Amino acid sequence: MDERLKFIFLDTEKNEELLLPVTPSGYEIDHGINSEKVNLTELGTTNIPGKRYMMNISISCMFPAKKYGFLNEGAKTDPYFYVKKFEGWCDSGKILRFFISRTNINTTCFIESIKFKEQDGTGDVYASINVAQCRVIEEVNTSVKSETGNNARNETESKKEETLYTIKKGDTLSGICRQAYGDSSLYGKLAQYNGIKNANIIYIGNTIKIPDKSIL
Repeated sequence: MDERLKFIFLDTEKNEELLLPVTPSGYEIDHGINSEKVNLTELGTTNIPGKRYMMNISISCMFPAKKYGFLNEGAKTDPYFYVKKFEGWCDSGKILRFFISRTNINTTCFIESIKFKEQDGTGDVYASINVAQCRVIEEVNTSVKSETGNNARNETESKKEETLYTIKKGDTLSGICRQAYGDSSLYGKLAQYNGIKNANIIYIGNTIKIPDKSIL
């Protein structure tokens, strides 16, 4: 029984599967959460844990130019077939499914970058591939009318009047309100609009809705 890990990329739109021809010599996963420094009255500065950020996976692998005994089943001995495939996925921002056998890695992703070289005169290509985890965000059709037609129309108009903002390091709701509305005092209303219980605590990487000022 073959106990080697299998690194598989799946293009779900075309139902095409690519198994890396050689089990990588190594891979590295960056898994963690965002944090934010918050100033608390009379208590000073503290770190607040946030939500998990998207995982990054770095893979070191080889694309063979010859038939070796350690190749995985179905491997091609054309290294630039694999180079072109990953370059194409990278350039197009293609959303893929990536999984590693016998591990808990099974996620949607895109190819952030590929770096490759020849080094030993064999024609084999050695590559470093950066895989970025991502979430697939589906568009919501707001043009469907309700029984009266008014609710759907009002919802569509409301969506047009709001924008999405991803919180960055150093952001505060009052600062966001000052930038968006020219009035930092609206931070409490913006918090309420977004269902934020404590207007003084927001998390890096979270997305909030910024509506038209008249809606607050």
